[in-house]
Amino acid sequence: MKFKSPSLAELHAFLGVCQLGSFRRAAEVLSVTQGAVSQAILRLEQRLGCSLFDRQATGVVPTARGREFQKLVEVHVAGLESAVTQFGGAPSQRKVRVSVLPTLGTRWLVPRLAGFQSLNPNIEVELRQYRFDEDFKRDDVDLWIALKLPGKKWPRGIQGRYLLGKEITPACTPALARNIKRPEDLATRPLLHHINYPANWAVWMEAAGVKKPPPALGPGFDLGNNLIVAATAGMGAIVIQPCLIESELRSGQLVLPFDTRVATGRSYYLCQRSATAHTNRAVDAFAAWLQEQASDAA
Repeated sequence: MKFKSPSLAELHAFLGVCQLGSFRRAAEVLSVTQGAVSQAILRLEQRLGCSLFDRQATGVVPTARGREFQKLVEVHVAGLESAVTQFGGAPSQRKVRVSVLPTLGTRWLVPRLAGFQSLNPNIEVELRQYRFDEDFKRDDVDLWIALKLPGKKWPRGIQGRYLLGKEITPACTPALARNIKRPEDLATRPLLHHINYPANWAVWMEAAGVKKPPPALGPGFDLGNNLIVAATAGMGAIVIQPCLIESELRSGQLVLPFDTRVATGRSYYLCQRSATAHTNRAVDAFAAWLQEQASDAA
């Protein structure tokens, strides 16, 4: 019996590029080379006798024929994925349990989760309680997104990879930023701060070339989320990792009055047990996706 339908490799490559708008990203998600994706698309175009994608400056988009073909095959490929998942594979291979700092989870990770789920509908992501005194001995977590402090070493058997958040910069409402022309002008505004890191303002001011004594601090907050909410309410300026205020920057609630970004020695790392690395496909997929998201946010 001769089959007319394309191979699954060709269909996976095609749908991956449709969803991600990039041959490179599709290759990363599929764990193949970009050349393999390109060749799969070329074979598919030759088989169908039409061009499936337009290459534009902003990315790769399906042609009219490409969109038509996508609608026809997407549901059937999803059905095959669902059938395989239901028939075999241990549940643990389809679940990822993640512990993440509350503010980073709420403001950076959760808004992106829908994107991961659309690419991986058969992988379930569970967010587990974050512990600030984490010893990484819990058996209910596969991945941690943890804060690495200067000089801190991960426990034996734990591997950590830098994710994002190593730099801070000032932010405030457009109204407060209106008359801020120089870094020194920030000292005339209330300087909101995180009570665990009161030196952040002094570190940034010094890097920005401010010669005056350390600035007097305004109200303090013990949670980054509360600090951000206070800033959007116009209570004062903050100095923070830009990845935590992406929504406020897009909406215009907050602006960055200066381009200067300063490393504090603290940053967010993706951690997991060395013994379980590359033993769970769902965990591997989520870890790779996190690194991609962090790279795009940098």
